[in-house]
Amino acid sequence: MDLKNSIHTKSLPKHIAIIMDGNGRWAKQKGMMRAFGHENGTKSVRQTVEASAELGIKNLTLYAFSTENWNRPKLEVQTLMKLLVSSLKKEIKTLQDNDIKLSAIGALNSLPTKVHKELYEVIENTKDNSRMTLTLALSYGSREEIINTVKEISIKVKNNIISPENIDESIINEHLYTQNLPDVDLLIRTSGEQRISNFLLWQIAYAELYFTSVLWPDFTKQHLYEAIIEYQKRERRFGKTSEQLS
Repeated sequence: MDLKNSIHTKSLPKHIAIIMDGNGRWAKQKGMMRAFGHENGTKSVRQTVEASAELGIKNLTLYAFSTENWNRPKLEVQTLMKLLVSSLKKEIKTLQDNDIKLSAIGALNSLPTKVHKELYEVIENTKDNSRMTLTLALSYGSREEIINTVKEISIKVKNNIISPENIDESIINEHLYTQNLPDVDLLIRTSGEQRISNFLLWQIAYAELYFTSVLWPDFTKQHLYEAIIEYQKRERRFGKTSEQLS
């Protein structure tokens, strides 16, 4: 049965974020190198992006490479970077055909020159697309993002651009990497791990968390539908009582 028909289009999450975990374990189970898992994970990215656009999800953010991932074996990091460049080149047509805008967040200047160049070419070529925004979190760490935000606001306070008593959530939001995105409604993590791993800590304050044991290369459109159906079953109270919502 196609679960897509069970999704209520009027209560879709405005922003889905995904921690794509399990590529290495998937490859290991098959007696292959970790790179094989990363390569197959790109198929799940394509399925997820296309399914999200078809449903009408406006914002999808994928945790593609964390600041901590730089500590992985050098060969694996090099493979991931090559894969990122080749994927961007291959998927530009998919993005254009589906009217999807590409964005990126993180310490992007730390990316290799070739990756940085390819990334910004695709961002520039898709900037006018409006059906959905696909954001890649690259060399991303939420604590680093928050530290940078505090520094930027501090400089503005020091220079009398912002008054300390005027600092509120909206001011902080304006200085985050995600300033053009709404808060996350649904956070999905694959592979059975149940932690956040320094991903969008501020932005997921009221997100529904969904954990699945499915390894990322096995994640299909049906798994995405399952996560959204589960999300739609939950009562999102934002601190209020059930009676206040009814």
